[in-house]
Amino acid sequence: MKINPFDDTYFMKKALEQAQTAFDKGEVPVGAVIVFKDKIIARAHNLTEMLTDVTAHAEMQAFTAASDFLGGKYLKECILYVTLEPCQMCAGASYWAQIGKIVYGASEPKLGFSVLQTKLHPKTKVISGVLEEECGFLLKKFFAEKRNLN
Repeated sequence: MKINPFDDTYFMKKALEQAQTAFDKGEVPVGAVIVFKDKIIARAHNLTEMLTDVTAHAEMQAFTAASDFLGGKYLKECILYVTLEPCQMCAGASYWAQIGKIVYGASEPKLGFSVLQTKLHPKTKVISGVLEEECGFLLKKFFAEKRNLN
């Protein structure tokens, strides 16, 4: 039996690299990658501060890049790996993009799509908690540092 090295953990580590890039830029450290047939077709991280745009979440950036790469707006055969549970806006965008699967790391207990009961596309599969501790650690570190600066 052939083992596929490109599993959820592998791709979440790639999303974590994007989150670290956001952290290094002073952005909320959320990273995302979109995968199509075991190949990363989009890499993104939060850019809300740099672009002064509240919609510039990692997922939104990744959806745009993936759609551009594929030449179409639907991402039915793609997997979104994101370090933090998507918010209502990003979950809504995933609905319209018809993303095939969402894999996320840390849960967002206040503003995550599951708490707010945001509907995903009926065919979208969800896996949560992949590298949850690592994803959550970077976010906690970021906000702890922000609190200490104020």
